[in-house]
Amino acid sequence: MTFNSITFLIFFAIVVLLLLITKIDFKIEKDKIVKIRHIILLLASYVFYGWWNWKCAILMLALTYIAYWTSIKIDKTNSKIYLSIGIVFPLVILGIFKYYNFFVDSFCYLLGISKAGSLKIILPVGISFYTFQSMSYTMDVYRRQINCEKSFVKLSLYIAFFPQLVAGPIVKAKEFIYQLYEDRNINWMNFKEGIQIFVFGLFKKIVIADNISVCVDAVFNMPQKYHAVSIVMAVISYSIQIYCDFSGYSDMAIGSAKILGYDLTRNFNMPYVAKNISAFWKRWHISLSTWLQEYLYISLGGNRKGEIRTYVNLFLTMLIGGLWHGASWTFVVWGAFHGVALCIHKVWMKLSGHDKKYKGTSVGNFISIIITYIFVSFCWIFFRAESFELAKDVILGIVNWQDGIIFVSSWSILGIVCVLVSTIVAWIRSCIKKTEIQGFYLIVNLETIWGMVLLFVAFGLCFSMAYTGGNPFIYFQF
Repeated sequence: MTFNSITFLIFFAIVVLLLLITKIDFKIEKDKIVKIRHIILLLASYVFYGWWNWKCAILMLALTYIAYWTSIKIDKTNSKIYLSIGIVFPLVILGIFKYYNFFVDSFCYLLGISKAGSLKIILPVGISFYTFQSMSYTMDVYRRQINCEKSFVKLSLYIAFFPQLVAGPIVKAKEFIYQLYEDRNINWMNFKEGIQIFVFGLFKKIVIADNISVCVDAVFNMPQKYHAVSIVMAVISYSIQIYCDFSGYSDMAIGSAKILGYDLTRNFNMPYVAKNISAFWKRWHISLSTWLQEYLYISLGGNRKGEIRTYVNLFLTMLIGGLWHGASWTFVVWGAFHGVALCIHKVWMKLSGHDKKYKGTSVGNFISIIITYIFVSFCWIFFRAESFELAKDVILGIVNWQDGIIFVSSWSILGIVCVLVSTIVAWIRSCIKKTEIQGFYLIVNLETIWGMVLLFVAFGLCFSMAYTGGNPFIYFQF
């Protein structure tokens, strides 16, 4: 079940209807009504996740119980033994399902022996996301940053909440569980904002990202046949595709959660206007980058153990972040490139004497944005290519300016124009408000006729221009 399917729309409508029924005055205590709503959402979340494979839902339930049990033990004893169980057990599960075959195959390749011992198992959708959430909850309880949650239903709903379950944003317990202690439900204010955010994300996914994928797939599958111009356009197109695909999903998650009465943190903030690689990671997949910083980089020692160790920790964090994205060496190399770039930027900031508040000149900032975008797009080649051989063919095709088929998709042009226009609008908005360039949702007033007209036009554009090939969300594989 995906957000861009009729099945989800029917499912979501049923959930909304059930929650609306709880608003009827049944002369039931308020606390009991809230519990009923939590149970409805929890059952709906497991139906949503089990739609792919009910066995995976059992796995998520097991991880939830481990987090629940270990956190209660930690709360009573503050023992590192239970903390270790709460971290190691989810990591072992993640390692078996996502990385076992990868490590076995890599080991056999290094020793020059035939492959053996591979497991034929299904990779549970979104396992990386809810595994990270369960571990961060356990660590937060141990650090005394949040109280141990005594209600298994509330903790289960935090981990399984279906809008963000399979592809994020990665929600920290301190950002969500407190909402479960408030009387949150569907209301008109949340609905009219949430539905617009959802449609905004839907457009990015099914109109821009999915249509662009045709051009990208064609070139990346056989880059040897295409002209260098086509390859460059495919690389640029993929940068637009993955941004619109993943940020589109995040918008739909945030929008659907908002309709239900809950707030999720924003996951993207115009990443391609970043002036350096550090700024990029503050704007791209924000929930992951902050998770890695808080629970991995700091746990490794952060910048507390000397300058050299700081660079090592930074590099290792991005290396592991690359591996988190997929069980392939191309993802590891992608993470390594970003790790090296972050270290180089940190060295440059120190040598140049620029602190974090340094604004730079307009021309210098523009050049920095272009250089950062080129580097990020170059790294996307390894992220997209299914092998180093294909990545090499893509890079050599550009460097050697090879001849071949010229294929420039009109959808790629549309995607580039949409991103540029939104960037210009955001830039004008930032100039008026005298702030940094920030993304924003195009929220209109649905109390007016024109507001309703614009919303229905947006719906019409989504369904009339949508790609019907059925592309899954890119981040579902992670």
